[in-house]
Amino acid sequence: MDLKGLKFSKMHGIGNDFPIIDESKGVVIPEEDKPEACRFLCHRNFGVGGDGVLFVVPSDVADIGYRMFNPDGSEAEMCGNGIRCFADFVYRKGILKEEKMTVETKSGIKTIEITLEDGEPALFRVDMGTSTFKVDEIPMTADVDEFSDGKLDVLDTSFNVTAVSVGNPHAIIFVDDIEAVDIEKYGPAIECHEVFPEKINVHFVQAVSKTEAVMKTWERGAGVTLACGTGATSTAIAGVKLGVFDTENILLHLPGGYLKFNVYEKDGKLGACMEGPAKLVYDGEIQRGYY
Repeated sequence: MDLKGLKFSKMHGIGNDFPIIDESKGVVIPEEDKPEACRFLCHRNFGVGGDGVLFVVPSDVADIGYRMFNPDGSEAEMCGNGIRCFADFVYRKGILKEEKMTVETKSGIKTIEITLEDGEPALFRVDMGTSTFKVDEIPMTADVDEFSDGKLDVLDTSFNVTAVSVGNPHAIIFVDDIEAVDIEKYGPAIECHEVFPEKINVHFVQAVSKTEAVMKTWERGAGVTLACGTGATSTAIAGVKLGVFDTENILLHLPGGYLKFNVYEKDGKLGACMEGPAKLVYDGEIQRGYY
């Protein structure tokens, strides 16, 4: 398939970057071509470059629909930084000119509130929904109901891991010194560990106080990224569960910027509201097809 003439916008949420394509009025890239097209678009040498590709699609159950594909061509459930970029895009382009919108994702319907500055979208507050720590829902193979701060042997060491899902799976690892962790070595080893049959996103976190921490991410299907919104959400929730964090005004520093969280309880489960920015980098059009 030749992508020549394909229109897109390049956006980022604290360094997590995405080409965004509008399919709200009809399919632009056929379904069978989407994996290969997304691999091309995400390629930083031959394509646009990105940590994933976002698609605006219609929805029968929410105001608008959202899809995301990873750089390896696989489809992801959701991305917290990506959904803020998505909301900015649909507002700016007049696809949905609402300051509060519901968005259908593969991990459920998310509600987004946009704060405007001089008529422009500036901050986005997203109710990321509730989490699960049940190993069969993550999924994870383990002889426990929940794998919370449990020992996991990885290569030549072991880590205390908390497994949680917020619609996609995350391994949260609190460490004393984040700079001492070789994320390029241990990130992929944990992502592809045999106990995670569908692989997992990996986050190393160093707490600074009860309301602040620094984290680094190895994303499933993408590798090291500057930020991960669902990972930061999972980190805030896991930190509250383990007693590392208070429930309000949690500030998480990622390589690309920071995100704020309030953690709540609903129906016996922990959930979180995330607040952060999104930025339009440029609008573009593909001038050539696949490399």
